[in-house]
Amino acid sequence: MSKNRKIVVLGSTGYVGGKFLNLFEEKGIDCVGLSRRDVNYEDRDTLISFLKDARPTFLINAAGFTGKPNVDACEIYKSDTLMGNAVLPGIVRSACEAINLPWGHVSSGCIFTGRNDKGDGFNESDPANFSFRTDNCSFYSGTKALGEEVLSGAECFIWRLRIPFNNEAIPRNYLYKLLNYNSLLEAENSISHLEEFVSACWECWSRRLPFGVYNVTNPGTVTTREVVKLMQEESRRRKELGLEDPFGKEYTFFEDEDDFMAKAAKTPRSNCVLDTTKLEQAGIKLTPVREAIQKSLQEWTTI
Repeated sequence: MSKNRKIVVLGSTGYVGGKFLNLFEEKGIDCVGLSRRDVNYEDRDTLISFLKDARPTFLINAAGFTGKPNVDACEIYKSDTLMGNAVLPGIVRSACEAINLPWGHVSSGCIFTGRNDKGDGFNESDPANFSFRTDNCSFYSGTKALGEEVLSGAECFIWRLRIPFNNEAIPRNYLYKLLNYNSLLEAENSISHLEEFVSACWECWSRRLPFGVYNVTNPGTVTTREVVKLMQEESRRRKELGLEDPFGKEYTFFEDEDDFMAKAAKTPRSNCVLDTTKLEQAGIKLTPVREAIQKSLQEWTTI
């Protein structure tokens, strides 16, 4: 890849957008990261004007609104959630189509719950079943599903991220969250190692895969209790080696989802399984999920 190819990343100060910048820096690829403080990319004409001046070869929309500390906040900041997750993708689509700029959008697998009717993971053609249309979702998931509807028929990549994790002790990391919650909800999920996710997204473009939706999660599924078991195993390993042990705590669980909703949550959570066959058949393979979790725990870093 030529070093003078300029990539624009929207939402570059976020958890996901920042990892795209790190990837391009490592690869020596010229990249421009934008936050809303830099350019008002929620305004179509402003975004088009910037892109015409910058003349990038590709754009990545990693902007969105997830809520802090979690999606419960989206139930309060509904206008921000709607703009970031449902309206903005349409604005970016219109701007990119106006100047014929190829691009990719970071979406979410949180538009699903459970498994599909056959008991398998949801594939890219399955309709969202955790959305406003099914009337069973959080406001966050509803807006992410709308965002994909806005992009129906668009010539772009739609990359579905799920419960990002890595080795960094920071609040957005799923593993860090488990360490800091008082009680945990047992559930089965597909999840995404963040650095592997951004690398796979970039490969979609660098390999010139067909545009469309891609589930970008680590192969396999994992339950909350299985993750806790891996944490406990890492705790024992560190104790045996005399190393600092951030994982040696008592892990407790809610009785069930009703108990979780009554005591700790304001809105339902998406817990689901995604099928990664499409990405794998395209030649892009991520590390099996348990191996990726184990490696993240062994390389745990306090930032």
